[in-house]
Amino acid sequence: MSKKQIIIIKKGKGHAGHHGGAWKVAYADFVTAMMSLFIVLWLLNSSEHVRKAVAGYFNDPLGRSTLNGSSQGGEGTNAPATEDNDNIEQLKDKVQRALMQAKDFKALSKQIEMTITPEGLRIELLESKNGTFFDSGSANLSGNGQEILDMLAKQLAAVPNRLSIEGHTDSQPYSAGSNYGNWELSSDRANAARRILQQNGVRTDQVSQVRGYADQKLRLPQNPIDPSNRRISLIVQYMQSAPPAIPAGITVTTPAAETPAKGAAPASPPAEGGEAAGEGHEGAAKPAAGKEAAKPAEAQKPAQGLAGRLLNKLRPHH
Repeated sequence: MSKKQIIIIKKGKGHAGHHGGAWKVAYADFVTAMMSLFIVLWLLNSSEHVRKAVAGYFNDPLGRSTLNGSSQGGEGTNAPATEDNDNIEQLKDKVQRALMQAKDFKALSKQIEMTITPEGLRIELLESKNGTFFDSGSANLSGNGQEILDMLAKQLAAVPNRLSIEGHTDSQPYSAGSNYGNWELSSDRANAARRILQQNGVRTDQVSQVRGYADQKLRLPQNPIDPSNRRISLIVQYMQSAPPAIPAGITVTTPAAETPAKGAAPASPPAEGGEAAGEGHEGAAKPAAGKEAAKPAEAQKPAQGLAGRLLNKLRPHH
């Protein structure tokens, strides 16, 4: 009998339908959330200086506020050195302790704000409805304004930092036809504060800028006629690094041109325009003769750097 052949038919399973790219969106969201988590954990573990530097960047990533002075937050400048930032922190604490000794500090505490910004320590004297530091609509200082500025002058005169003074107003316009407006008022109040500070100890060269902004930089843009928009801002600026000064008695000279070797032709007379003919990169004339004889000596000149020291060891010694 013939053997029966058993035929096994295997049916391949069809590929599942296309599931789309929704998983990519979910994965991207997951990675973004993880990155945000790690950034938050890093910031929580960082110093106060780092957190303020990061906050200053996100407030003004392009740094455009330095083109038109500073905003209320003072952002737009580079983060200062840690040591300078610590000094500003100490100055803030010192000024706060001095303010607490003022007669009417409790009544004035809501009208004085101090914040540390990337520009420096910002001290703001905010006006109230009836006027706190200046007479209403005038650049004349009130008794409270005189007392607070006297106290601030004694504290600020003891630091080497430079100061800038800003005057701000609200958006309430003056009467039509008046030659005096918010621009004049903001500038006059800033100058009045400068005069009081300098009369009480602030150095003449310590004030770097006096700015009047009128109502162009409102503290509360959503409420342009709020009295707190009328304010004087004192900014204790961070110290700017300067190139080291040259001590007295030391003269800086430039290297003299090399003397041509013996037997070399003298340098050609200067061509038109003050440049010598055949002048090299260093300004010394190229020798016309003895050039070939100088090559062996140059070949034995020790090379500089790590590679040069290795090359010197490999050279044959005579």
